[in-house]
Amino acid sequence: MTTPKDPTPPIRRRGLLIGGGVAALAATATAGGIAAAQTDDAATPAVRLRWLGTNAWEFTTPSATVLIDPWVSRFPTGAYTPEGADPETEIEVFEDVIDEHLPKADTILVTHGHWDHIADVPYLAKRTGATVLGTETHLNLLRAMDAPEAQLSQVVGGELYQFARDTDAPYTVEVFRSSHSAKGDHKQIEFGGTRPGAVPGRPKKIKDLIEGGSLTYLIDFGGVSFFNAGSANFHEHEIAGIRPTAVFVQPGGGHTPSYVERLLEATGFPPYVIATHWDDFDHPLTEPGVIGGDWKALRDRVAAASPDSEFLLIDHLESHDF
Repeated sequence: MTTPKDPTPPIRRRGLLIGGGVAALAATATAGGIAAAQTDDAATPAVRLRWLGTNAWEFTTPSATVLIDPWVSRFPTGAYTPEGADPETEIEVFEDVIDEHLPKADTILVTHGHWDHIADVPYLAKRTGATVLGTETHLNLLRAMDAPEAQLSQVVGGELYQFARDTDAPYTVEVFRSSHSAKGDHKQIEFGGTRPGAVPGRPKKIKDLIEGGSLTYLIDFGGVSFFNAGSANFHEHEIAGIRPTAVFVQPGGGHTPSYVERLLEATGFPPYVIATHWDDFDHPLTEPGVIGGDWKALRDRVAAASPDSEFLLIDHLESHDF
C-alpha cells in the first residue's frame, strides 16, 4: 500500500531548539512528519537571512547588509495580552542590545511607524551610516528621535532604487504603497494618523509612534528576491506581476479578506513562504520565540493555497541561506 504524500510544506529550522515555547511546538511538528533542521552549507550563500523577532529581518551578502524594521530593544508593552499594548508605555532604546545583535547596516527599510518597527532605527542609522527609506511621517518621527537627516530617503511607493552599485553584488529595492491591517469592530488602525510637514515633538510613549502610512518592499539580490509587508495587509493591484523567491507572511489579517490566499496568488505562488511577526515580543530575543500569532494556522493556510511552496519557520537569531 502506498502512503499518500503529506501536502503540508515542510518547516525548515536552523539550529538546535531547546526549552519551551516554539521549541516544544517544533518538536511536536517534527514528530508529525515535518522536515528536520537544516545544516549549514560550507559554500558562501548568495543571501543569508536572519530573524531578529517581530518583522525585523537581516539580509546579508558578501558586500552588504539590508535590514527591515530592525527593532530588538523589545521593552514590554503587553501587546499580546487580552488588553493589548498599553499606549502609555514609555519608549526605551537599549543601545547595548542593538550593538550586540545588529553590528552593521547599509540600507534600512521601514514598513510603518509603530514602535515595534522603528523605535531602534534612529540610533542604528546614526551608528552605521545606513540609508533609511520611509514615508514622510516615518522620517519625521525618526527626525524627532535624532536620526541623521542626510541619511533619510523619503518614498511614497513606485520607487525602484539600486544599491551597492560599485560592488560585484548590487541589489535593488522596489517600494509599493500598502495599508496596515485593521482591528476591532470598526476596523481601525492602531495608533493611526500621519505627521506631514513639520517634525513633531520627540516621541516619548508608544502611542506617539503612529502608523504613518504603510509600505511593502521587494528586495532583489540578483536572482534571489524577497517581498515583505510589515502587517497583514497589502494592495493587490500594486504588486501585480511580481514573482519573488520568498514572501513573508504573518498571522492575522482577520479584516483582510483571504489575506494569505490572495497574497500568494498575487505573488505567483512563490517557492518559499516565511512566517514573520508571530512572536510575543514581550519575551527575550535570546530565547526561542513564544507564540503571539498562530503560525500553525498560517502554515495550514499556506499548504492549502500553495502546496508547492515551502513554509519556513525561522526562530530568533536563526538564519536561512538562499
